[in-house]
Formats: sequence, structure tokens, C-alpha cells
Amino acid sequence: MKGRIFIAVSLLASSISCAVAADFIPAPVQPPAIQAASWVLMDFTTGQVLTAGNEHQQRNPASLTKLMTGYVVDRAIDSHRISPDDIVTVGRDAWAKGNPVFDGSSLMFLKAGDRVSVHDLSRGLIVDSGNDACVALADYVAGGQPQFVNMMNDYVKKLGLKDTHFETVHGLDAPGQHSSAYDLAVLSRAIIHGEPDFYHMYSEKSLTWNGITQNNRNGLLWDKTLNVDGLKTGHTASAGFNLIASAVDGKRRLIAVVMGAQSPKGREDQARKLLQWGQQNFDTVQILHNGKKVGTERIWYGSQEHIDLGTDQDFWLALPKAEVPNIKAKYVMDKKELEAPIAAHQRVGEIELYDGDKIVAHWPLVTLESVGKGGMFSRFSDWMHHKS
Repeated sequence: MKGRIFIAVSLLASSISCAVAADFIPAPVQPPAIQAASWVLMDFTTGQVLTAGNEHQQRNPASLTKLMTGYVVDRAIDSHRISPDDIVTVGRDAWAKGNPVFDGSSLMFLKAGDRVSVHDLSRGLIVDSGNDACVALADYVAGGQPQFVNMMNDYVKKLGLKDTHFETVHGLDAPGQHSSAYDLAVLSRAIIHGEPDFYHMYSEKSLTWNGITQNNRNGLLWDKTLNVDGLKTGHTASAGFNLIASAVDGKRRLIAVVMGAQSPKGREDQARKLLQWGQQNFDTVQILHNGKKVGTERIWYGSQEHIDLGTDQDFWLALPKAEVPNIKAKYVMDKKELEAPIAAHQRVGEIELYDGDKIVAHWPLVTLESVGKGGMFSRFSDWMHHKS
């Protein structure tokens, strides 16, 4: 079996639609010390966790719950069950007046009978962190809060969130409601993958509604050293101070989740520390390109003498910058020789990824084209050369 070294890693391509997560991170870089109960720094393209602490600890998500509320609303829009332009009549259960559940909590300041579009309620949910907007949307999408919570937990299962269960649509304290830094990073990644028209709301710095202007509580949106465009803050007495921040650096995006920090400034400082460390120490690199030729091999008895080989998938890795030059790939054929006829996308070998001398990943090597049988004379010529 022969091997061919064919690539070192190349810089990240702009498309991320076929990104594949990987667990491999060679030569760990010393992470920063984080002052919080739990945290995660995730590479958006690959889903790799670059550093974490207590990432699966089940904690009160507080208003980070609203990420799932917004995600469910966005999925309802995607499936055409509702439209952003639909007008919602606000019910009494979404009115803070006389509702002790909402005492002292974040509000969009809706009133019963107000008529508000789904789009504006979504902005109120995200920018104002309005608990009343969450209730109004839940009533409209699902016919009530319990039904909407069931939808939230259905998406928990679909997204594979093992540490998460919701009891409310807004995140105010409730027995049995919990999530983790890791699960919230996965959810944030799914939100960013969603509709750009919805995600851009997470970068809005303020919202004025009924003459009341409120600023987004994510102070990192104003940080000129980082290109942060979301996502959300949360706080209750039992949760502490939570923050999820996503920052773009060129074509790379990182997601930082901080739970149980000690103050609003503290959660921003810790998230900033994670994002800056990730940007300074890691690159996201593309290893495989779907449909790109990685080698050419002789094929016998065919309508042509050679066949192009490659891969039918894209693959990226987040790697420490110092480690990128050590990453190499080669392919090994399953059989010594190829014979026609052969179909396109047929496995003929294996692509192996090496960090130095260590194999760290492998994928099928496939044909990029089909080759039919050659004519009688060419097959006879191949037979003569083959047997000589």
C-alpha cells in the first residue's frame, strides 16, 4: 500500500456550511485563569472547545434561557408557521401590572391589548431581555407558556443538549430549570447558524419602545478591541452574572460562555479574557475541501489512464498557531492497483491526518470521477504493460 503526502493545512475558507466538529487539540496552550463558576470557549466553525471549566455543571441559566425562546421563534418563522410581520395582541399574562412574577425583572414594558409585530417582540426579547415579550411570543407561537416550554425542551433533545431542561420561557428562577456553559455554547452556535436577519438583533445596542430607551446589557458590544456581535446576558441571585459573547476575527468566530461571575463587569472581563486568548493563540484551518483533488492514480483497462482522487467532505480544525506547521496529511490506497470500470465517489483508500508522527484523524479517500472500460485495443495494451 503506497502513501502520498499531499497537503499541509490551508487557511480557513469562507464557507462553514459543512463544518465538522473535532475533539483533537494538539500541544495545549496555557489557558487564562477565569473567575467564574463555569465557562467555555468554543470555536464556532468546528465546535471544538478550546478551554473550559466545569462546562457540564448544571446551573441556573437566568435570562440566557431567552436564547432558546428566540431559537424556537426563529424555527417557527423558518417553517412558515408564523411571519416576522405578524401582529400579536398582547395578553394580560404578558402585562407586568399586577403580576408579581415580573416584579423587578427586565421588561419591554408591554401593556395588555398592545398590538406588536413578531419582529419587534423578538427585538424586545433580545435587546431589552423583556420577560413580557417572551410571554407574548410564547402565547402567539404555541397558545400558551406551558406548550411553548414543551417546544423548548423538544429542541433541547434535537440539539443534543444533555445538561439542559427548561421550565419557563424567560429564565426567572424555577425548580428543575438548568443548563450548562457547554450546552449554551452549542445553542449559541445553532443560533448563529440560523437566519442572519434574526441573529443581527443580538448586536443591537439599544431599543426604544413606547418612548422608553433601554441599552443592551452586553457591554462587550461597545468594546473597540473586540468585534463582538452578540449574544446575551443573564442574572438572578441564584445564577450569579452570566454572559455569552461571540466575537469575529477575520473569518474566524469564537463563542465565550461565562456563568456565575461575581458582577456585570466581572462577567465581561472574563469573557474578554477568553476571547482575546483564543484569538491570539489559535487559528481555524481547513484540512479537506469537498471535491478538491488531492492526488492522481493510474487506472488500468479504462477509457483513460489516470483518475483524480479526493474527498467528498469539508473538514476544519482549530489549532494552536505554533502547531499549524506540524500538521500534515497523506493518503493510503486500499488496493495496490485500480481497475476500470469505477464509479465516482467510490472509496479507494484513506486520508490520514498527522500531527508530527501521530495519526489524529482519518477519512475515506474517494474517486472524483467515473471511468468506464476502455476499448478493446487499449485494454489489450494495458494487459500487455500490466503483465510485462
